[in-house]
Amino acid sequence: MIVTVTPNPSIDRTVALPGPLSRGAVQRVSSVTSEPGGKGVNVARVLTLAATDVLALLPAAGGDPLVTALQSSAVPFRTVAVTEPVRTNLAITEPDGTTTKLNEPGAPLDVAAAEALTRAVVDAATHASWVVMSGSLPPGLPDRWYADVVALLAPLPCRVAVDTSEAPLAALAAAFGDAAPDLIKPNAEELAGLVGGSAEQLESAVAQGDPEPVVTAARRLVARGVGAVLATLGAAGAVLVDATGAWLATPPPIVARSTVGAGDSSLAGYVRAAVGGAAPPERLRMAVAYGSAAAALPGTTLPAPAQLDLDGVTVTPVHPSVTPAQATS
Repeated sequence: MIVTVTPNPSIDRTVALPGPLSRGAVQRVSSVTSEPGGKGVNVARVLTLAATDVLALLPAAGGDPLVTALQSSAVPFRTVAVTEPVRTNLAITEPDGTTTKLNEPGAPLDVAAAEALTRAVVDAATHASWVVMSGSLPPGLPDRWYADVVALLAPLPCRVAVDTSEAPLAALAAAFGDAAPDLIKPNAEELAGLVGGSAEQLESAVAQGDPEPVVTAARRLVARGVGAVLATLGAAGAVLVDATGAWLATPPPIVARSTVGAGDSSLAGYVRAAVGGAAPPERLRMAVAYGSAAAALPGTTLPAPAQLDLDGVTVTPVHPSVTPAQATS
């Protein structure tokens, strides 16, 4: 079983515009959709579509609209009881795929709820092959929460993936010596922040056929104890680095419609492939196939296996010019 953990879940409301977004103007919309959301919930939704054994774990009140939406979606879930309603996040999508996101901070968790969530994760992890922890942290959880939970899960046989950003990602990285997950999934901006580089330069290099700067950055994190780094790079594809090698995957050609959930779909694809026993290059292939399929779908729609173009993904090994030992210097 795969357990997904979403400390800061949401109702994701997507507004599609018929033309470009114009600040300060009154604009008509072409469609509005609302779906259960939060990054871990999205991962669970994708895995459910693939008939993969998954459990979504999140804080929510019993009568919250998010709970009703999850029940309708057939995603297996378990909640930690809280009193405040789940937040609503807004995504505005334009015809060319440009997406503007407005995310609320989330309902605060008190000490009792925070402790209950931590216990629930550890309890669920005892029956899991993977624990996937994703997204921002709500008020009430310390920035180090992911790092603390990774350390608590270290004695268990499950593998742990973390997909987060900003202060929680920095806190996790600071604790890599004691709490290095089996997988992290940074985008270019997050990877650059971890190693002190430029996101624009990383993406530009890969777009021009040179994945070496991304590989070098990821190797620095692997050298610090991270099992694998799946760096998602938008239209340029993704790079996977672990102790055995590095690979670049370029996506099939698509017409981008919405980037909402694309990164979460990539993570779901990687873990689905890993659970199926796939080698690292094939895990990367499935990750990129899922991410590109999600980007080609409207609004918050997430891809099913039949919508994947696995054969359209090109995976190429990247032979390092910098060794892992040199990458730490």
